[in-house]
Amino acid sequence: MAVFLGLAVAATYGAGDFFGGLATKRTTTWAVVVVVQVVGLVALLVLVPLDGAPFPASRDLWLGAAASLAGTAGVGFLYLGLARGPMGVVAPITAVGAALLPVTWGLLQGERPSAVALAGVVLALVAVVFIARHPPGHGPDEPDAAATSTLVTAVASGACFGTFFIVISHTDDGSGFWPLLSGRAASIPLLVIVLALARQPLVPARASLGSAALAGFLDVAANSLLILAVREGLLALVSPVASLYPATTVLLARVVLDERLHRLQIGGLVAALVGVLLIAGG
Repeated sequence: MAVFLGLAVAATYGAGDFFGGLATKRTTTWAVVVVVQVVGLVALLVLVPLDGAPFPASRDLWLGAAASLAGTAGVGFLYLGLARGPMGVVAPITAVGAALLPVTWGLLQGERPSAVALAGVVLALVAVVFIARHPPGHGPDEPDAAATSTLVTAVASGACFGTFFIVISHTDDGSGFWPLLSGRAASIPLLVIVLALARQPLVPARASLGSAALAGFLDVAANSLLILAVREGLLALVSPVASLYPATTVLLARVVLDERLHRLQIGGLVAALVGVLLIAGG
């Protein structure tokens, strides 16, 4: 059941990333993040009462807030990367980071993955190198190439998502979706204050509102499924499966935007997905 939920998380996250990335190509990145957060808050205000879970301990609310801050930063970095570079390169790099960090955390906590899982970790790391490389004769100015700054934002995004997975997994099973709600209640005001001080727009261009709103709905759906998944199974199993979300993003980018990848990058993408599967299988 946990693996099934993890796959559902991957599909939903991937679709949300695609539409969020699409919105950022038309307007300011952080304004899209604001819309994503607000739409998610509205959805959670409906979902939490329907779930019927009692008001949780303050610890779960604080964990939800901390997880949301990391997740919001991750979404922001991801959208920056998607706006600057090809989705088929940025999304897989974030996924590898999101998968590896929880596995590393598990090792520090005393977990001992199998040899198969460790092989998946190594393969995923190697895959990042191939995904990020430019084949000979293709410069960094080409649409299919990713600049160094874009790769850095992708890695930062993956680290933030991995942190989100770890923190949210420590909430109590009986807390329902309250940690997600407390998270939005913490992240939205902070985000608005930071953007106001930086004199950045809070409302995106009208042309991007539809995509941003859809991304917000998909984001909260994915987070809700993730909470169910990590409470059903082990974090070391769920997080790598959930990190398969680039498959959805890449597929949508190929169908909708006609994005093409070089053979070397395609090989890296395949290796990354195989690595994540080995981690999950181990």
